[in-house]
Amino acid sequence: MFKEIKSLQLPEIDREILDFWQQNKIFEKSITSRSQGGHFVFYEGPPSANGKPGIHHVMSRTVKDIFCRYHTLLGKQVSRKGGWDTHGLPIELSVEKELGITKEDIGVKITVEEYNAKCKETVMRFKHEWDQMTQMMGYWVDLEHPYITFENSYIESVWYLLKEIYQKGYLYKGYTIQPYSPAAGTGLSTHELNMPGAYREVKDISAVALFEVDKASITSNINSLKNLENLRISAWTTTPWTLPSNTALSLGEKIVYSVIETFNPYTHERTHIILAKDLIGRWFKPENIVSSNENIYLTDEKQIPYKILSVEFTGKQLEGLRYFPLFNYARPDDGDAFRVIIGDFVSTEDGTGIVHTAPSFGADDMRVAKKNGIGSLTLVDRSGKFDDRVTDFAHEFVKEAYLTTEEKESETRRLGLSRYLSVDERIVIKLKAEGKLFNAQKYQHNYPHCWRTDKPILYYPMDSWFIKVTAIKDRLVELNKTINWKPESTGTGRFGHWLENIQDWNLSRSRYWGTPLPIWRSINGEENTCIGSVEELTLEIEKANIAFGLRQIVPSDLHKPYIDEIVLVSKTGQKLLKEPDLIDVWFDSGAMPFAQWHYPFETKVLGPDQFPADYIAEGVDQTRGWFYTLHAIAALVKDNVAFKNVISNGLVLDKNGEKMSKRKGNVVDPFATLQKYGADATRWYMISNSDPWENLKFDLEGITEVRNKFFGTLFNTYNFFAIYANVDKFEYHPETAILSDKRPEIDRWILSKLNTLIQAYLSTMDQFEPTSAARLIETFVCDELSNWHVRLSRRRFWKTDSSMDKRAAFETLYECLICVSQLMAPFAPFFADWLYRNLKKEDKTEDNCSVHLSYLPIVSQTDINPRLEKRMDYAQRICSLILSLRKAQKIRVRQPLQKVLIPVLDPGYKEDLKSIEDIVKTEVNIKEIEYVDSENNLINKKVKPNFRTLGKKLGKDMPAANAIIQAFNKDTIALLESGNPTKIQIEDRIYEIIDEDVEIFSEDIPGWLSATDNDITVALDITITEELLNEGLSREIINRVQNLRKTRELNVTDRIQLIVQEDQRLSSALTKFNDVICNEVLADEIVQTPFLDGVAMELFEEGDLSFDIRVTSL
Repeated sequence: MFKEIKSLQLPEIDREILDFWQQNKIFEKSITSRSQGGHFVFYEGPPSANGKPGIHHVMSRTVKDIFCRYHTLLGKQVSRKGGWDTHGLPIELSVEKELGITKEDIGVKITVEEYNAKCKETVMRFKHEWDQMTQMMGYWVDLEHPYITFENSYIESVWYLLKEIYQKGYLYKGYTIQPYSPAAGTGLSTHELNMPGAYREVKDISAVALFEVDKASITSNINSLKNLENLRISAWTTTPWTLPSNTALSLGEKIVYSVIETFNPYTHERTHIILAKDLIGRWFKPENIVSSNENIYLTDEKQIPYKILSVEFTGKQLEGLRYFPLFNYARPDDGDAFRVIIGDFVSTEDGTGIVHTAPSFGADDMRVAKKNGIGSLTLVDRSGKFDDRVTDFAHEFVKEAYLTTEEKESETRRLGLSRYLSVDERIVIKLKAEGKLFNAQKYQHNYPHCWRTDKPILYYPMDSWFIKVTAIKDRLVELNKTINWKPESTGTGRFGHWLENIQDWNLSRSRYWGTPLPIWRSINGEENTCIGSVEELTLEIEKANIAFGLRQIVPSDLHKPYIDEIVLVSKTGQKLLKEPDLIDVWFDSGAMPFAQWHYPFETKVLGPDQFPADYIAEGVDQTRGWFYTLHAIAALVKDNVAFKNVISNGLVLDKNGEKMSKRKGNVVDPFATLQKYGADATRWYMISNSDPWENLKFDLEGITEVRNKFFGTLFNTYNFFAIYANVDKFEYHPETAILSDKRPEIDRWILSKLNTLIQAYLSTMDQFEPTSAARLIETFVCDELSNWHVRLSRRRFWKTDSSMDKRAAFETLYECLICVSQLMAPFAPFFADWLYRNLKKEDKTEDNCSVHLSYLPIVSQTDINPRLEKRMDYAQRICSLILSLRKAQKIRVRQPLQKVLIPVLDPGYKEDLKSIEDIVKTEVNIKEIEYVDSENNLINKKVKPNFRTLGKKLGKDMPAANAIIQAFNKDTIALLESGNPTKIQIEDRIYEIIDEDVEIFSEDIPGWLSATDNDITVALDITITEELLNEGLSREIINRVQNLRKTRELNVTDRIQLIVQEDQRLSSALTKFNDVICNEVLADEIVQTPFLDGVAMELFEEGDLSFDIRVTSL
């Protein structure tokens, strides 16, 4: 017996199947049973378990799971390790928040040992929730043997990779300007700076500062500047807080600079300003200009006059000019200062054409300063505050965003202000008062933020270790071209452009909880060594112990502070001290192809079943994160790709397209969603709604729609099969099944469509197009199997005899359902297994007990019949047109109509239509179909231009073409309908018109309705005679009685007596169609009675015919 279920309860199915999987170790068997089938290598990107999973993780894990399950069904062995990302800022920041400390407190209020112990304790805080969600959603991954990045074995493999990179000469130490996060207390890599959302639009205050020229430095070639009073050089900046650290002004070598005589807009002093000639119009209004031969006077403080002096100089001529500093806080001790230099990055695109240069806070600034012997001033500490030397602003944060609301209020009170003013604002106020400012205004621009703290970064001078990825840039680009990116635009665009402009990888992190950088360095910096294994460290410790009389051993924990205490010895006998830095946590995760196997220690060689990956998938935010580090490390160490195929899935937004956040209250709880709707409906909705690389507007109503439309339809189809298969005691035996070519045409058609589906499904899945595959299945189940094949075959299942036709119907539907369960298994693993197991009943061997242990069916090319599919397509489209006409006139399908006319253009088309004539007549309840040629006047076709295609083609000739096309005769229209082009001429220009360039439609004739679908046109006779009306009434009665049978929960074989209240409007129908009604509703007789206390029903919505019936079992 096939299991019959009254209602669809997807969450209950989830629980039933999950219990079955766990008790029978189906996941494990899906791997061990494929040992001879080749390998499909998948890498799991490690999440951090110190935060709870969200609904977007259901999306990303569904995308991963689909292709692992798919390749298992193809017969491949798909091992997939789970993993946990356990180092880095997310853990450290959460611990600091929990303990109420800052980075500066570590080593003071809490030891490094205690701090790291707390981090280690925290990393797996939400592991249970992650495991629970993983199981609930049916994501198969090895949770029992995951790789964990804080384990010594993982760290040792990371050290090995770094040693390989070091030995190739790609690991070096440099003092450079780097992105630095004061809030996190560490430097950042460029790929971290390019994570999605890192650049944010902010409003800062910009300033044009005026630097007073030291006239003693004016040389003879610019001698005309000597007599100009109050001579100033203007420089524009969007970071006024860097002005105290200014040590140079950079000019463009060939840029022409003018001298403007004007008045300071704040102090109203007469002044002379140097700025780029091309940028005068940006800062001065044309209406305020004064002729060069006139004197200028300040008469209106709001309209500042100015005069352009006749002297002009190139940047090269002004080079070497000196100026007085804006502030007297400090002087650099590592070079010259306060001199005009030439910068190759200076342009006239914005500002004044003169760049304020603070070498400590800009990479270009540092480069050009070093080139010119200019020193630097680093007056900001690593917490983001001015140091003691900046007496006016000492110990104040340089960025307003670093302060809390409470801290702003405290600063406002301390300074005696009415409102909070940032350091930038107060620096500008100071410059105004001192006559050193020409302009200040709010400036909106994009500024980089720390990806973990959401606080602005600073560009800051730091000693760091770098990986020289620029040395292999071309190879990285070349290897990327071999990767199949979905979507392709991410690989060629976002990722490809990133590689083309790659910078060396800042590996160092000034934190405490992470993988230590395995480099020991001499105090003078001349010698260093990189350790690549615990064994190597043991040997080097032994050498150092002998050299220095120490008793060191390899620490049991390779983290800080233990590893930092180890002293090694150089080849020349010098002490080598451990470099204190950790490594970028992204190197940790990017090392997982190697470290998850403890390569090359426990695993000496990585086989094709381990490296590279056939497939990975993560969110688009990983493009310059995990995707990049995987790619870079694999290229650096193995000169190979880390992955061959990748899906970069989009964001999961709320239903309005807004980013989900607790603040907005639009976060969707993944656990509540899975519990209420079930995993399969959620997964199917996410994948079938849009391609996974597109952003998904997540709407719970969409899950409901998927549940009802797809799963509801499939469930009802199965239940229909189970009920009638049980009545007939049907069992499927493949060895005795009727050959497909011996089955009725409707079965041969659905089997052709099934094999066409399998063929298209395999193609789309092999191209990593899951949305297309899901939609193919959905179309087959809803439109072709349920709504067409089953509906047209219902009477075959209802037959009382056990004919070959009935058996073919059962076998065909069974085969379709089994195949659908296999095709949908990667997407909806619970329901697919439930369906498969219910169909298999007792036929469940060890290798056949789960759909996930089965093998996808092979396409039967002999069963694919394109001609048959085309004919049935005609039938479906004709029926759709007729049903749409009925709906427009509110004529129910149960009401028979007499005739439909269909124009035919060629004999082959007519032959195809005649072969499906009976299907059409049955489906749309039509008595006859008449085929007419193009001469028939009952169907009058018209044509109008398709402006979307013709507009581009015809341009200005479109109006003339419109008149010509609308005048096409029936022969020209027929020519277009048959797929042939025609031509039109406008003056001396000839254009070719094809069927896509026009829209063909039919005009209605009284008593008839017409409709067109490309090459198919129908005209429906909507006249209802008395005979047709009576037959329609009989069908309505049958429908009402069948519904009542369901309400009374009668068995499908129960016979009844039908008692109907007398009504003259029904008497004719009941008399003429007595036998038909009795046969359809299994009634032995119909009794009419004047009075009946039965169930009132309406035959039509208008309520003009109502009657009572009573059903009693005999």
